[in-house]
Amino acid sequence: MNTWDNDPFFQYPKSVVSTSEGNVTLPILYFDNSNMIAIFRVDYNSAQTIVDPHHFTAIRFSGDKALAGVAFYEYRNSSINSYNEVGVVIAALPNGNIAPKFPLLSLFYNLDKIRAGLYIIDLPVTTAAACAAGKEIWGYPKFVSPISFELNGRYFNGSVANPDSGDSLLTMSGKAGIGVPGPLLDLELYSSHQGKTLRTLVNTRGGGRISLPGSIRLQAGDGDHPMTNRLIKLGLKDAKPIFVSYTNTLQSRLNAGAVMP
Repeated sequence: MNTWDNDPFFQYPKSVVSTSEGNVTLPILYFDNSNMIAIFRVDYNSAQTIVDPHHFTAIRFSGDKALAGVAFYEYRNSSINSYNEVGVVIAALPNGNIAPKFPLLSLFYNLDKIRAGLYIIDLPVTTAAACAAGKEIWGYPKFVSPISFELNGRYFNGSVANPDSGDSLLTMSGKAGIGVPGPLLDLELYSSHQGKTLRTLVNTRGGGRISLPGSIRLQAGDGDHPMTNRLIKLGLKDAKPIFVSYTNTLQSRLNAGAVMP
């Protein structure tokens, strides 16, 4: 028995999926976690060349910009054990869908409403089990890599290392600026898996803060690695986010993906 088994948030029908690293029970449940999310405005054309053009289109924001996010996670207690993760995403929609009239505002909509989704371009994790689950169940671009995570009050320091050389792929550090209590965003994730387009919902809860970036900056590494190359292409070599969101009380459910028509 898990101490969270009596919590309605985690009482959902479960199914077991086999992966190369063992069975995974869906939805994957995250009981005790922290995160730091930074949102950036990036060149739209650069973003569009990175998303899968056969299935997805980046959402165009004002000023001919697209929206990119870099999110660090520390999962201290989950149904697939503890691990760290970093996601790099671009706001996008499956081809043929009409973009929301107010795409930034739509990030805060209920998951049942039309809203901007997130197309994942990189998703390093620290365990083989988490890597196999992401790649084999959802088609996410995961790879195993060392990831550091430190969140103390408004101060954050996180990094991703090249799994082969140990060189830095990216670092993000600094002190968040002034902020206000804010909701944790539910996520709508898009991916391609076995020739199909998947829409995956991540339900979240827990208090957090939405803040000005303060001194937080993202630094891309200098080495030749696909993740670093994509960050540089997006103009995130030495980048200041437009805002950040962070919490030490994150809980979430990562649901199975639904095949889109």
